[in-house]
Amino acid sequence: MELARGTSRRAILRASVALGAAGLAGCSSSAAPPGATAVRMWSWLTGMDRYVAAFNAAQRDIYVELRSIAAGLSGGYAQQTNAIRAHNAPDILHVEYQGLPQILLTGGLRDLTADVADLHSGYSRAAWDGVRPDGRTWAVPMDMAPMVFYYRKDLFDEHGIAVPRTWDDFRRAAEAVRKVNAHITTFPLNDGSFFAGMSWQAADPWWRADGDTWRVNIAGEGTLRTAAYWQSMIVDGLVAGLNHGTQDWIAAMHDGRLWGLLGASWSVGSLNRSIPKDTGRWAVTTMPTWDGAPANGIQGGTAFGVSAESKQPEAAVKFLRWLSTDPQVPRIGAQISTPFPAYLAARQVAVDAYKGGYFLGDPVYDVLEKAATRVPDWTWGPNALRLFSTIVDHFGTVRTGGTTMPDAIRRVQAAAVADMRARGLSVREGNSA
Repeated sequence: MELARGTSRRAILRASVALGAAGLAGCSSSAAPPGATAVRMWSWLTGMDRYVAAFNAAQRDIYVELRSIAAGLSGGYAQQTNAIRAHNAPDILHVEYQGLPQILLTGGLRDLTADVADLHSGYSRAAWDGVRPDGRTWAVPMDMAPMVFYYRKDLFDEHGIAVPRTWDDFRRAAEAVRKVNAHITTFPLNDGSFFAGMSWQAADPWWRADGDTWRVNIAGEGTLRTAAYWQSMIVDGLVAGLNHGTQDWIAAMHDGRLWGLLGASWSVGSLNRSIPKDTGRWAVTTMPTWDGAPANGIQGGTAFGVSAESKQPEAAVKFLRWLSTDPQVPRIGAQISTPFPAYLAARQVAVDAYKGGYFLGDPVYDVLEKAATRVPDWTWGPNALRLFSTIVDHFGTVRTGGTTMPDAIRRVQAAAVADMRARGLSVREGNSA
């Protein structure tokens, strides 16, 4: 995901992002003990309090003071951006890969290229590229979230339906599942990040930076093919309309009305928590492919940056290096969820800590590992977070026939280009030179 050769930072920084004010949320850990260097951190990551407590207990030189804030799109990004502009940002800022360019627009992040250069070979390529939108390192990766296909192996086996390896296979399997009054999966139209992850697999990036010009290709061939495929699946009634995570969705997954989930690595833990009685029913495999070319998208992933105005940058970096690479972190994470670390050595610790027993078939981490190696290059643009809500707005009437997904995506492209130009960015449409 590294930008084109010759890209200057101005391609990212020459825009302003309008963000509303957001109040402080959550709570803070106690003040630093005498003699310790205090490092302030804001985060919405579940379990961060446990990671911080473990770090603080392990040494006396640095003390991380954690404040829990609202999730990024629920106010966290606005709060951090406002703090940067008010010159009172914490030492450590929470970013997601898709949100990093937006925070970078403010000029409020420290360049960490020299601080963590020795770590680069230890990360998954997609994660490392994700914190280097202009060829320099602006954050430290923590985890990544490749997308895979979770499916009811018991039901596929019972009805003699082959697990799909291509999207053509997937449609045929969906038709077979409908014959027994069920759906192979649901396709939620209320989640722009989900559609982005599905489109990522098509290896046709939505943004590229060429010098000081952004090339915007949201309505590119790969994304339009993705949209047309799912449009046909919706029109033909081959996928359900339930939204992920709802009580109806959970019930449908459990009682066999839904046989699958296209989801990220973090769904390993959420399935176990949502439908714990389904032990021994589900299996995991890599995503079906277009034309047989192995590829998986990503939905989500966490990294952390250091404020440009931090008075304790060295201490902040030391903590982030620990958070990303220390084996204690995935061991703690395994008690909370099912972590998929960006740092490869830490990932092996997560594998060893995983209790297993819920899924049938291939080992879960083996499938996730394979998926993580199949991620095409991708660059997030400076208005990615806003684009997610734009997608949802334009998908609103797809199920009622008010529009089609390809037509909606063309309007999303136009809206994204207009938004970027309104912010003073040089924009060209399409990916061609």
